[in-house]
Amino acid sequence: MSQERWSGGFGFVLASMGSAIGLGSIWKFPYEAGANGGGGFVIAYLLGVALIVTPLLLAEFAIGRAGRADATESLRNVAVAAGHSPRWAFVGWLGVLTAFLILSFYAVIGGWALAYAVDMLTTDVPETTGAARAQFDALLASPTRIFIFHALFMGTTSLIVASGVEKGIEAASRLLMPGLLLMIAGLAIHSVWIGDARTALNFLFAFDLEKMSARVWLDAIGLGFFSIGVGLGSMITYAAYAGETVNLRQIALLTILGDTLVSFLAGLAIFPLVFAFGLDPAGGPGLMFVTLPVAFARMPAGAAMGFVFYILLVVSALGSAIALLEVVVAWLKTKGLSRVSAAGLAGSSCLVAGAPTVLSFNAWATWFPLATVPGFEHASFFEVLDFLTSDVMLPLGGLCLSLFTGWRMSEELLGSQLNLSARATRFLVIALRFVVPSLIVAATIASWLFQKNP
Repeated sequence: MSQERWSGGFGFVLASMGSAIGLGSIWKFPYEAGANGGGGFVIAYLLGVALIVTPLLLAEFAIGRAGRADATESLRNVAVAAGHSPRWAFVGWLGVLTAFLILSFYAVIGGWALAYAVDMLTTDVPETTGAARAQFDALLASPTRIFIFHALFMGTTSLIVASGVEKGIEAASRLLMPGLLLMIAGLAIHSVWIGDARTALNFLFAFDLEKMSARVWLDAIGLGFFSIGVGLGSMITYAAYAGETVNLRQIALLTILGDTLVSFLAGLAIFPLVFAFGLDPAGGPGLMFVTLPVAFARMPAGAAMGFVFYILLVVSALGSAIALLEVVVAWLKTKGLSRVSAAGLAGSSCLVAGAPTVLSFNAWATWFPLATVPGFEHASFFEVLDFLTSDVMLPLGGLCLSLFTGWRMSEELLGSQLNLSARATRFLVIALRFVVPSLIVAATIASWLFQKNP
C-alpha cells in the first residue's frame, strides 16, 4: 500500500467526502430533523458531529497515515510502535467484516436508485401516491430486476476500485463529487423557486421543544455518528494513501462540512416540493420512491428533474460504496492478491452476499430468521442484518477505535500526524478516552431500549 498515493490533498478530500456523503445524507437527515424538533434536532446533530464524529475521524486519519497499511495492519503497526499488543488488529478485522456486510445490502439500495433513474426516462411518472406505491411494490416484487441493478451498481464500484487509488478512486471522486454538489445545489434552488420554501424551512429548522425528548436527542447524536461512517476503518484506509504534506485536520474539517452541507441542501431540494404539492413528508424509502415521484409528475419537465435526482442518489451511494469496498480490497491485498484480483473477489462476493437482501423483499418476505428473539419476531433478513451492522458492529468498532487511540496510541504520534499542539492533542485524547466512548455506549444502549419499548 505504501506505493499507492493520492495525487494531493484535493483528491483526498474529494474521496473522503464521497465516503461520508451517502444515501443517509440525502434522505435520513432532512426527515429526521423535520420530524423531531427541527432546529433543536439540528443542534443535537451538530453536537454529535462535534463530540463523536470529529474526534473519531481525526483518530482514524492519524492511525492510517502512521500505520501506512490497511485497517488491520495499520492498527497492528501503531500498537506495536507504542509497545502494545499486535492483537489490536482485531479492530481492523471487525471493520473489514462490517464494511463487507454493509456493502452487501447498501449496493441493493443503490440499485433501486439506478432502477428509478432508468424508469424516469423509459416509463410514465406516476401521478398519484397509489400509482407510485404500486410502482415501488412492483420493483420490490421482482428479485430478478433488483438483482440486475444490484449487479450493475456493484460492478461499477468494483471497476473503479480495481483501477487503483489515483486512477480509479480519486479519478472517480473528481468527477462524482463536483457533479453531486452541482446537482444537489441546482435541485435545491429549483425546489425553493417553485415549491413551498417557507413551510419547508419551518419543517426543517423551526424549534419545536415539545418534540425534543431524550430519545430525539439520542437519535440526533446517533445520526451524527453514523452519517460519516466512522468506526469502519474506511478513513484509516484512505489516510494510508495520504502524503506527509497533506494536512489531515483540514481534510477532516472539509469532509464534515461537505457532508453537513449536502444534508442541508437535500432538505431544501426535497421538502419545498413535498409541501407545495400537498404530499406526505414520510421518511425512508417511502419519501424517496413513493412521495417524490408524484411531485416530479406534477411539475414541468418532471421526468428530467426526477432523472437528475435519482442519478444524484446513485452518485451519493457510489462514493460510499467505493470506500466500503476499498476497506475489503486493501485487506485482501495483504494476503498477496493483486488489486484487480482483490476487487474482483470482493465485488463478486458482495454481489452474492446481497442476494438474501434482494429476496427479503419478495420470496423471503415472510421468513423471519430471529422470530424467537423478542423484538425481532417480524424482522426480515435485511432488517436483522441492518440492525447487526448499524446498531452493534459499527458502534462497537467506533468504541474500540476511540479506546485504542485514547489509551494505546502514542500521544506524540497522534499529535504529529495531525499537526496539533500539545494542548490540542491533550484535549483530543481526553475526548477519545472519556467523551466519545461514553456517548457511543449511551446512544447504543438507549437505541436498543427504545427499539424494544418505543
